[in-house]
Amino acid sequence: MSLEQQLIIEKNFTKAFNKESLRQSLSSEDFKMYEKTLKVLEFAKGDVIFEDGEFPKGVYFIEKGTAKLFKSGVYGKDQILRFCKENDLLGYRSLLCGENFQANAEAMTPMKIQFLPSDVFLRLLEVDPKLSYAMLQKIAYELGESANTVTILAQKTVRERLAEILILLEQKLGTDPEGFIKISLTREEIANLIGTATESAIRLISEFKQDKLIAVEGRNFKILNRDKLIKLGHVVI
Repeated sequence: MSLEQQLIIEKNFTKAFNKESLRQSLSSEDFKMYEKTLKVLEFAKGDVIFEDGEFPKGVYFIEKGTAKLFKSGVYGKDQILRFCKENDLLGYRSLLCGENFQANAEAMTPMKIQFLPSDVFLRLLEVDPKLSYAMLQKIAYELGESANTVTILAQKTVRERLAEILILLEQKLGTDPEGFIKISLTREEIANLIGTATESAIRLISEFKQDKLIAVEGRNFKILNRDKLIKLGHVVI
């Protein structure tokens, strides 16, 4: 999916899932229920938002900050599934499926999150067609993201995976004023994302730096030659 299409879907969802839009589309009774039950939660970096196996009590709308969804393997190694940023919604898939959470969610930065209880969120979907349609678009988009991740891990070399992951992170999370991707990642987390050993990730990052494809400052990465990375990773933008 192109960046333009992604932004349209994100815009449609945030337009439908906000207080002013809900005030107009809901009945007075439903809107009062929404306002009364909505809670604002704050998390510090490293805090757990929810855990794998936990029963979903509601959904989490990110007002500020970045989180990661990950699953721990049988040997204790974590697999990062995706990153979530401002205006993303967490927890809805398990809630809609009627199952426990299938992953852990952890704050990667200080976060401010709006929490809405399960019964209220489901009620909103029942009575608000615009929100329901925006959710369908969001689910379809994230299903495509998951399919793309499987393809990356199954069919591409580790070098190609690193190139594509860097492009996707920049596209998903954006950059700061100095051009660095808005996330700090350890070498282990990079290895986790591209499905390789930490030592291999360290070597590849060094090679990308030497080839002037990226700049690295500690845990922060900046893309220097986007066109070459796109070509190397066979990325469709």
